[in-house]
Amino acid sequence: MGIKRGTTLAAVAVVVALTATACGGSDSAGDTAKPAGAVAAPSQAPSSGDGYGSGYDAAAPAGDAKPGGQLAIAQDEKLGSVLTDSAGFTLYRFDKDTAKPSKSHCDGDCAKTWPVVAAGDATAAAGMDPALLGEVVRTDGSKQLTVAGWPVYRFSKDTKAGDTNGQGVGGTWFAAAPDGKKAAKAAPAPGGAGQTSGALTVAKDPKLGEHIVDGNGMTVYRFKPDTAWPMVSKCEGACVAKWPVVPPVDKANAKGIIEKNYLVLDRPDGKKQQTVNCWPVYTFTGDKKAGDINGQGVGGTWYAVAPDGKLITVQ
Repeated sequence: MGIKRGTTLAAVAVVVALTATACGGSDSAGDTAKPAGAVAAPSQAPSSGDGYGSGYDAAAPAGDAKPGGQLAIAQDEKLGSVLTDSAGFTLYRFDKDTAKPSKSHCDGDCAKTWPVVAAGDATAAAGMDPALLGEVVRTDGSKQLTVAGWPVYRFSKDTKAGDTNGQGVGGTWFAAAPDGKKAAKAAPAPGGAGQTSGALTVAKDPKLGEHIVDGNGMTVYRFKPDTAWPMVSKCEGACVAKWPVVPPVDKANAKGIIEKNYLVLDRPDGKKQQTVNCWPVYTFTGDKKAGDINGQGVGGTWYAVAPDGKLITVQ
């Protein structure tokens, strides 16, 4: 089908340019792994009057729909991470459609208001699992792009990149998140993993010994495939939904942690991630209360973090 699943798989990593001596040193847990290549910045919104470039007609029938091109992830103040086309226009999903099996129920006048995204030359956004891209054959024989099985559309009343005028229309149309779900900014549960804690400290566990926890007492983890120089996170998309990034913490609120190269990683998905000794750090949604260490050793790649930033590999 024309969808480029593999072209950005190696470009999912996050890279931050630092000085050559900013993040030095290594331990025995894969610290010297080579980072993946940097991701090119998504294209900017077109300057043509119709907002889509080269002849796009918002009232065009579904068969004339334009492909999404290089998809991107935009950050919306109310919705969080939103999937867009190459021009920055929001992509939507329809509640009356189905994902398993993929089926579109938007035809005729509906498809004029909600132009389908053709399944042609689509490439996964940086930070998105390329395997989520697919296609569905519509009743007119054309092929429509799907994300996690859900057919995706644009909205004819979005006139510029970043518009989300289709959000909530009719109680059935919603902006699509990079994982194909409805875009929605997560509201962290009190004391739950992933909550902005504003602090890091050191706790002592009978099994792990001294290890870093966030301000809610939730265990902090590292991912072995990540690298510290350059600072690269290889946890994106569905991974980061399961292993939320630790948000930036003021050094004054880091108690007992060695403050060597205590930097913040700017991720292409818009999130800012705290690092310890240049290693990106995370919490785990499988930890439900302070003191839980359910993420320790998961997949042989996730481990708690010592106060100096090194992995604690005890099982």
